[in-house]
Amino acid sequence: MRTITLEEHYATPAFLRGPGRELAERARTAGGLAAGVVEDLLDLGTNRIAKMDAAGIDMQVVSLTAPGVEQSDAGDAVALARDANDQVADAVRRRPDRFAGFAALPTPDPGAAGKELEQRIGAGFKGAMINGHVRGRYLDDRFFWPIFESAEALGVPLYLHPAQPPQAVIDASYAGFSRDVTLMFANAGFGWHIETAVHALRIVLGGVFDRFPKLQLILGHLGETLPFMIQRVDNMQPAVTGLKRPISAYLRENFHYTVSGFNFVPAFLALLLEVGVDRIMFSADHPYASMAIARSFLDRLPVSPADREKIAHRNAESLLRM
Repeated sequence: MRTITLEEHYATPAFLRGPGRELAERARTAGGLAAGVVEDLLDLGTNRIAKMDAAGIDMQVVSLTAPGVEQSDAGDAVALARDANDQVADAVRRRPDRFAGFAALPTPDPGAAGKELEQRIGAGFKGAMINGHVRGRYLDDRFFWPIFESAEALGVPLYLHPAQPPQAVIDASYAGFSRDVTLMFANAGFGWHIETAVHALRIVLGGVFDRFPKLQLILGHLGETLPFMIQRVDNMQPAVTGLKRPISAYLRENFHYTVSGFNFVPAFLALLLEVGVDRIMFSADHPYASMAIARSFLDRLPVSPADREKIAHRNAESLLRM
């Protein structure tokens, strides 16, 4: 069975000197296995492929790791995104059978982001990844809509990845504990996923899909808590929101979802029951989660062989035109 994973991360030296310097410093001071994360992020070659082979992963669609370039100045974001995309393009040229790419976009400059997306899709990239808010501004802000316009026109998806909440949110909701507890509480332990769910709902409520009805977004981590809430959010009815459809309709028709490190059968079943198998795709979240564990989870899912094939590769092939 062929396997394609869609939330697999990399970094560049320039990124680690800039937006990713805190990530690099945490890995350095933590030592042990954590220190190997940076080495894995920088590898888009034979070592990564060997690890994919050992885990039974045929292809990765790679993306620049969080925090991406969303917190950068516009000029820096343009240069960093271009450098990152050039390095992915080189990796894909070397091994098109093993790698594909989601473009990094200079979202602080939406015009430049649209041009970067158009250029990279023309060169074979499969879409783009955006790492959350842009210095506290969310993508429902019409300032960013040129990015959505470009994605819809090109027929490619945008992957909305978690970002650390704005500092005011951290101070209000996640502070009051040790630095390490607050860091995990606000990020991978909980806050990342709530932040991304709120961001996705803001995009819906902002009317993005009414303006760009063919636009498709991808959410990781089994839907960032939204499958559990999908019926509840319909309390915000079109008569109040002014939208053309219930919120659940957008979550079922304009979003796709990946596993990406959430190897939990009950949570998977909630997503499956709410959106259907055709909108669920495999992912591992390398190097932050184990490819081998992800593959084992895929093999053990309580679905039919045909549905397992859809999740493993067919849905991604269809959405990304692979």
